[in-house]
Amino acid sequence: MGAYPPRQAGGLVAAVPGRWGADILLIGAVDQGAEGFERRAEVTQTMPERRPRPAATPKKHAWRRQPDQPVVPSAPSVQAPVHRDRETVVQASVYRDGHRISSPDSLAETYRQLREEPSGMAWIGLHRPTESELHSLAAEFDLHELAVEDALEAHQRPKLERYGDTLFVVLRAARYMDAQEEVDFGELHVFVGRDFLITVRHGAAPDLSAVRHRMEETPELLALGPEAVLYAILDAVVDGYAPVVAGVQNDIDEIETEVFGGDPAVSRRIYELSREMVEFQRATRPLVGMLHGLMAGFAKYGTDEELQRYLRDVADHVTHISERVDGFRQALTEILTVNGTLVTQQQNAEMRALAEAGFEQNEEIKKISSWAAILFAPTLVGTIYGMNFDSMPELGWSFGYPFAVGLMGVVCVSLYVVFKRRDWL
Repeated sequence: MGAYPPRQAGGLVAAVPGRWGADILLIGAVDQGAEGFERRAEVTQTMPERRPRPAATPKKHAWRRQPDQPVVPSAPSVQAPVHRDRETVVQASVYRDGHRISSPDSLAETYRQLREEPSGMAWIGLHRPTESELHSLAAEFDLHELAVEDALEAHQRPKLERYGDTLFVVLRAARYMDAQEEVDFGELHVFVGRDFLITVRHGAAPDLSAVRHRMEETPELLALGPEAVLYAILDAVVDGYAPVVAGVQNDIDEIETEVFGGDPAVSRRIYELSREMVEFQRATRPLVGMLHGLMAGFAKYGTDEELQRYLRDVADHVTHISERVDGFRQALTEILTVNGTLVTQQQNAEMRALAEAGFEQNEEIKKISSWAAILFAPTLVGTIYGMNFDSMPELGWSFGYPFAVGLMGVVCVSLYVVFKRRDWL
């Protein structure tokens, strides 16, 4: 695709071929070229210069969600219709100078109205679109086929890629579910071009209606173009990480209590939370490099200074969150080690108790066996001489009875002495 007309001062690019430049590529984006679907010729030929940047930009408190405000999305002031014929098209709007001028009912109508507004910008939101819908968008906005393929498939890693004059951004959103005490992840794919921004949501990706509402309330910010909308989306995703961090911190505190309380089910909970932190780390760590890449591109090509400060603020937040996630993983590893040590100690104590019980049982068996042997001797002698046979010489012997009693006593005493010496008694 050829070079776009130069922007006014304060824009993202100034009289250079392409929109985003090569600096972002050097910092981490993958250059896949501008090959792919071709946009209709009449659009590129009749596209005039973009609208000039406003002289002043809004202060941050005027539009960005503050910490004390609820995270629940609010309804837009002008509600765009939810398309009945295409359930995947969540919302499509065309803007001019920061103001919504139309809310088309279909993608085809969006294309038509954007062609009629060369200085306008289209913001299209999709949820799990079909292949034909994405191919339609690709043909209209010259989206690269590799980016379209990635947008169709979920489970992509967070990344920032440049295809000619279009940026393709993959974000991993997260939310904490209190009832299940679990972290749920979703994906948000964003196409950013000269006069359009397309979002594709998969899974638990955040509803961007609140972002759209805040941007429409501040038209001077929305007038900065798709890069300002991209920033607002990044800000919403990063802000969504804060409740997850708070929920995970609470879970770790509970796990520490359960570990030292002897709860046998805590090992499984530690493992499950560790796996969630691995996924959380995969969502936040690449985002740090992506934001620094965008910051370098914004600074290189003179994007609005206030917008650059906003982006640096998001980069600071995601860096802090990434460090917290790293700390969570380390803490869970240490807790798992401590739990393993406590479990081993408990098992050793149980084995020691079993061994001691077995030893005591053996001692009792030896005592019982010793007394049984001692008592068996007189029983044997008495049994022999109690058989009453006619021919038993000892029965007629005058010393027969004392001899039998003495024999019993000698055998019993001898056995007692032997067992006593062997500590059986």
